[in-house]
Amino acid sequence: MDWTRTNAVIRRSVPSTAHRRTTLTALLAGALAAGFLVGASNARGETGGTAGPARAGCPAAVADKATCYTGRDPNGAYYAIAVPNDWNGSLVVHAHGGPDLGAESDPGRSLDDLGRWSVMVKEGYAWAGSSYRRGGYGTRMAAADTESVRRLFVGEFGKPRRTFVHGQSWGGNVAAKVVETYGNRRGAYDGALLTNGVLGGGSRGYDYRVDLRVVYQYYCGNHPRPTEPQYPLWQGLRAGSTMTSAGLRARLQECTGYASAPEERTALQQRNLDDILAVTRIPEHTLESHLRFATFTFRDIVHDRLGDRNPFGNEGVRYSGSHDDEALNAGVERFAPDPAAVRDLSYDSDLTGKVSIPVLTMHAIDDPTAFVEHEAAYRATLHGARRDGHLVQTFTREAEHSELSDAEYANSIAALDKWVRSGKRPTAGSVAASCAAFDRTYGTGCFYDPAFRPAPYATRVEPRPGGLRWPAMTSAQERAWSRIEGVGIAP
Repeated sequence: MDWTRTNAVIRRSVPSTAHRRTTLTALLAGALAAGFLVGASNARGETGGTAGPARAGCPAAVADKATCYTGRDPNGAYYAIAVPNDWNGSLVVHAHGGPDLGAESDPGRSLDDLGRWSVMVKEGYAWAGSSYRRGGYGTRMAAADTESVRRLFVGEFGKPRRTFVHGQSWGGNVAAKVVETYGNRRGAYDGALLTNGVLGGGSRGYDYRVDLRVVYQYYCGNHPRPTEPQYPLWQGLRAGSTMTSAGLRARLQECTGYASAPEERTALQQRNLDDILAVTRIPEHTLESHLRFATFTFRDIVHDRLGDRNPFGNEGVRYSGSHDDEALNAGVERFAPDPAAVRDLSYDSDLTGKVSIPVLTMHAIDDPTAFVEHEAAYRATLHGARRDGHLVQTFTREAEHSELSDAEYANSIAALDKWVRSGKRPTAGSVAASCAAFDRTYGTGCFYDPAFRPAPYATRVEPRPGGLRWPAMTSAQERAWSRIEGVGIAP
């Protein structure tokens, strides 16, 4: 479907309660009369249907608070929609994290996310989320599928009073790309909420996992083993390998004893673990998940998305913190990136800072997965584009990545909504102060630290050549690269 054309059936005002009820009843009746043919065609893998959303069961958290719908868009992306019984007229469009690595769109992912962020529906916002048309890396693809579900919602229920995009983790990168790509279209999006976002972009945001991959291999030498086919570590894993996540965990345990109590580890395992953690500064309890990303997601990026070209490099990086830094730096594998691969990953996922709507971020200070220094990179990106007046950042004394306090999510979307309605930019302090009212409802706590400021990204991740300048991709670079046939990552 060509989203650059005006959809003639889109209604330009918030529908009345009576109109919404009529629409919902008609949708339900049509679905029942058709025997839920939309769902049936989707189950067969057909992606060309245009019958629209079909009534579906809601996640338990909102089962008595909303009417839910599912469907599959023309590009094959499954999606879920929830319309609260007491809809306030506004919409939250959600961009999920990951990326998931399945070959196809996951029909359960968007419903799972609806349950996970049910607080938005409980606060009266309609919710729409896409599972994306396929698994694997592709930030622009995911942004396009997020925009697709917004348009589907508008086509079915009318134009919301206000529309916000929300993304967490890699979904924060996706939502930030939505802001830059679609947010300047009048009325498409009014504001953005980015929580625990991977906001350094792809060309720099994974350098610490590059470092983990090579430092791990230096100490452990079992990924690959000397007896196995060898490959450059920037591939993550050779294309034909049958290694599983369980197999990777076994190798990590063999080398470091990470899953064992300290007293059960050998002296060599403990030293290996201490050195890997000290050099990479990755928290021990997320070491396995980071190594999994640097194995399987790197293989997806390199082999499936970039045609076996290398976007990563570590030449000139000085590793420190081990028991013998000189030996480590002399022995660790080194490599330089392919400039065309860097360009394609950058075009797909890096941010220009070209922001024209209010953006509110919330980030756990001790996030063990997307380090809080990603927020420093994002602020530097918007500052470099002279758009940081559109940004307010908040930080919480939490140590979670995948889920923060419901009271804080409710507070954040309310603060963003108020900013959009009033035109008055909030402060970190004012956002923190308003949270208590929501905590009286949710009882999950408010952990804001209004005085916190993250250190520069380069203090957490050793910068590569040119890595101190933000944005990583300027608007001029984006325009120039967009003229190159086949640039970026294919949907």
